[in-house]
Amino acid sequence: MQPRIIAVVVARSGADRLQRTLAAIAAQTRAPDILIAVDGSSKDGSEALLSTAGATHVLTVRDGTSFGSSVAHAVSFAPPVESDGEWLWLLGHDNAPDPDALSRLLGAVEIAPSVGIAGPKLMSTENPAVISEFGQTISRFGATVSLVDDELDQAQHDTRDDVLGVSAAGMLVRRSLWSALGGFDPGLPSIDASLDFSIRARLAGYRVILVPAARVASDGGPELFGRGQSSAARTFRIARAAQLHRRLVYSPAWAVVLHWLSLVPLGVVRALGDLVGKRPSAIGGELGAAFSTAFSAGIGVARRNLKRSRTVGWSAIAPLRMPTSEVRERRAQAREAALLESDPSNARALARTEPRAGFVSNGGFWVVVLVGIVGVLAYGTFLGATAISGGALRPLSASVPALWGNIGIGWREVGSGVFGAADPFAAVLAVLGSLTFWAPSFSVVLVYFLAMPLSALGAWFAARRITRSLWMPALAGIVWAFAPPLLAALASGRLGAIVAHILLPWLVLASLGAARSWASGAAAALLFAAVAAGAPSIVPALLVLFVVLLVTHPTRIHRTIGIPIPAIVLFGPLVVQQMLAGNPLGLLADPGVPLASGSASGWQLALGDATGTLLGWPAALSSLGIPGGVAPVLVIGLCAPLVILALLALFLPGARRAIFALFVAFLGYATAVLAGLVQVGAVGSEPMTVWAGSGLSVFWMGLTAAAILAIGSLGRAVVPVSTLAGLAAVALAIPLLGAMFVGTALIHPSNGRILPALVSAQAASSPSVGTLVVSSLGETGVAVRLERGLGASLDDQSTLVSTKRAPDALDRRLAVLAGNLSARSGFDYSGELTSLGVSFILVPGAPDDDETHRSLVDALDGNESLTPVGTTTTGLLWRFEASTTPPSVHPTNTGTSLGSWYLVALGIVFGVTVLLAIPIGGRPRAHRNPAPTDERAETFDEEEHG
Repeated sequence: MQPRIIAVVVARSGADRLQRTLAAIAAQTRAPDILIAVDGSSKDGSEALLSTAGATHVLTVRDGTSFGSSVAHAVSFAPPVESDGEWLWLLGHDNAPDPDALSRLLGAVEIAPSVGIAGPKLMSTENPAVISEFGQTISRFGATVSLVDDELDQAQHDTRDDVLGVSAAGMLVRRSLWSALGGFDPGLPSIDASLDFSIRARLAGYRVILVPAARVASDGGPELFGRGQSSAARTFRIARAAQLHRRLVYSPAWAVVLHWLSLVPLGVVRALGDLVGKRPSAIGGELGAAFSTAFSAGIGVARRNLKRSRTVGWSAIAPLRMPTSEVRERRAQAREAALLESDPSNARALARTEPRAGFVSNGGFWVVVLVGIVGVLAYGTFLGATAISGGALRPLSASVPALWGNIGIGWREVGSGVFGAADPFAAVLAVLGSLTFWAPSFSVVLVYFLAMPLSALGAWFAARRITRSLWMPALAGIVWAFAPPLLAALASGRLGAIVAHILLPWLVLASLGAARSWASGAAAALLFAAVAAGAPSIVPALLVLFVVLLVTHPTRIHRTIGIPIPAIVLFGPLVVQQMLAGNPLGLLADPGVPLASGSASGWQLALGDATGTLLGWPAALSSLGIPGGVAPVLVIGLCAPLVILALLALFLPGARRAIFALFVAFLGYATAVLAGLVQVGAVGSEPMTVWAGSGLSVFWMGLTAAAILAIGSLGRAVVPVSTLAGLAAVALAIPLLGAMFVGTALIHPSNGRILPALVSAQAASSPSVGTLVVSSLGETGVAVRLERGLGASLDDQSTLVSTKRAPDALDRRLAVLAGNLSARSGFDYSGELTSLGVSFILVPGAPDDDETHRSLVDALDGNESLTPVGTTTTGLLWRFEASTTPPSVHPTNTGTSLGSWYLVALGIVFGVTVLLAIPIGGRPRAHRNPAPTDERAETFDEEEHG
């Protein structure tokens, strides 16, 4: 007697595939005896197609009904059971079977009475030669593993028979077994539903087999049946929830409570692992699956159903689980496949086989070493120093806790003091100072010695990324290390601009890889924040380039869109405060001690000169007896090779990349020009504009990139041309390199004290002691500031104070006091000094011909209320015997709820970003079966694949 076959076809908005499936069912050499069609409230012509297919029943279920529930609904309308030999054949609208598929399935089960489920070989609808799926199993810890996934069918798996599970698509299952098991578990509406059903069939004493000769088309099976396109994050959440559901159902009674209690904590731990593993899209799914499973009402029903039907122990399915070693091997292969898919361009894949510049073999190492030697010679004055002062520099706070206490929102003890947001650069200083925790200010000394070699190193790797020339990265390292903006920033103590210049190549390198790697994207975000903190004036240019990155990689926007987020969080409070103060341009102010910037014309800026001094050449030539008028011609001549090469790149192969490089140069030049027009404050009687050097760093970077692209296309002329460009760049920097020796640099070694030793000694016991610093401005008068305690360190500085739109009450009091101290008058010095808590008056040194300075000193010497102390390392000092004032209590960065919550937000954002930026994994292993079409071995670059 032939067994009765009941075919169940479930369709949901799949008319384009359904017609082929129905035709294939009608063409079966062994036709099903009964056909029941189920429509899932389709929104196309599926229901009409089912009604004309000759089905015994055409049923309709509500939208969203799972595949298993649709099948159960169909079975409830099937004729009564006539024998134990009845079978259900489950098909979706995309499961067109081969003409002999059903007969092959029946042939396999008729000779094996112990078989309860048989699964066909599922073939890709788009490519029938590719196996879409062929058997399932689980790992030791219950994770679902597909035995075959998108492999070319070469009969390599046709010897496989018994398996742990099969897909629901094309499944042939005994009707009696379906009834005994209660169909698919309602707690698994999609993913793992058929696997769980197969496992329960095994535990009920039945076999689950594969029938390789039976072939059925599949677009992916009914795992997410009728749910349309599903994102990777949503699919992961469903799969993880299914795994947790099965874990609670399969666990012994004594372990259920332990598993349930561990669901949420384990979800949090795995979410952190996803963060470190560069899988941020899985974090929400991990937590969502943990919570949804923890409060699922279907666990108990599923456990009772399993207990009722199980007849054998779990040891019966143990041999069918996948060993842990094989799971690891498959995961490694999946990672390698992901690396290959990250760059699908054939041209780029072939490009990887071309030689790339070696750091040691092609001069990178030696360039860094030689540039480092030049840096040590240029700043050898700082050998043995523990700190640097002068220009825009001051020593850092003496302890690491004090450094970190100056970030966030709190009291800024500088000038007249202000409660508000710290400059973002304070966070960079905290990181720098922590590197030399025993002497935080020493980190700045190290920056001076390492600035040039680190710049060369970053430029070398960035150039290696954009050119295949073996020697051009070395030239880029030289040109970038000797860039005038960097050397001018070093000479004037602009630490923020120095840090930005060092990090710009690394930011470019990370941004180029951000579209393919979460680690690169997170690294770019950290670098973007650090560069923006050091040089706020170039943020608009960086944002323009960020938009270009988004536009050129629209399909990878999920990896790049977050690059500015850490910078936004870092700048947020300062932006709000400056906006509320009506001073948005104050956001562009350079961090550090306020320093007047020299004015440079447009043509001088085009030569890389940010100060208008022609890079120190007029003074250098004059010292040699050469007329200063030669300097402009000489500087133009030394800049000419780089500029000509950059423009020549427009007419050589690779012009498209050169256009972008010159666009970057234009952004930098425009930033530098506009910076000189923006006045953000004043230093004494001089206006304080935004320093143009940061914009010139971007300008120099674009010129350098365009020039090396041009040189790489010059063929045999590459050696003499690159040599000329490198020598010109080094020669251009000679006066700036010698600034420390000829005395034109604004910086000098420091012992770490901001105020004289006597003041520092008293401040150790009386932190609120005040020191009035009165400086001569020549004929224009005097400048005054009030220092508390040990003095305002570099990390104490605040652009909120230096960019104030108008003086406050304390500023006016200090101005009146300084004016009266500099000349004899009937002013009540004692009362005002006592009121301000001033115990010392300091007058920094000035030129001998400064009449204002001499008058100031004479007036203070003649003041009976003051006791001369004498000359100190920082100037002349007088002491005022005043009663000790109690220290003022101001809120710290954790002293208010706003400040505390901001630090929490800052920690979360940067903590997550740092975890994402940590590289994981090693180099991919060589494939065991390399493609026969190319004998060359594929190579991979860590910087391209994160």
